Amino acid sequence: MGKIYTRKGDLGVSSLFSGEKVPKDDIRLEAYGALDELQAQLGMARALTSNQELRPILAEIQRDISAACAELASSPEVRARLPRHLDASDTQRLEGYIDSFTARYPLPRNFIVPGRTADSAVLHVARTVCRRAERQIVAVNREMGGYDEVLVYFNRLSDLLFTLAWSLEVMAVVDDAVREVLSSALKCEQL
Repeated sequence: MGKIYTRKGDLGVSSLFSGEKVPKDDIRLEAYGALDELQAQLGMARALTSNQELRPILAEIQRDISAACAELASSPEVRARLPRHLDASDTQRLEGYIDSFTARYPLPRNFIVPGRTADSAVLHVARTVCRRAERQIVAVNREMGGYDEVLVYFNRLSDLLFTLAWSLEVMAVVDDAVREVLSSALKCEQL
């Protein structure tokens, strides 16, 4: 790999994956830029969490995001030749995770304030970035068409990220309660 800077973007123009040159504020760049941010937030969540069940789920989602970025960064001709596209089966996989986690950790009835644990807080940030990316994909889909499955996927992903963040918060409450009970039991034994 050569130098990281090319000077080609200094005048506010960037190249899509397909080679097409567009302004840096093109709606496709805005959309996959938000997905890049989401990708980084999920990497942070994966690095922070000690929950072994979540790590492979988050890594899988990160791979999905890479596929979506390639779709958004391609002309229709190049996009048709991409080896991977998000489709209904990807959304169904997310729904399976949502159903699994909500069966164990029912959703709250009220608004929540994120921040009980670092990993859940990062997932809440990722959820908000996902919602922004979804809004930007709506604009791309409205203008260019063909991104219906990508749009559905990110709508469902934000639901999953909320579910995972909530699940981590519930797990933390349970862990705290167990520690408190064990601590009280040990104190009683020492008396």
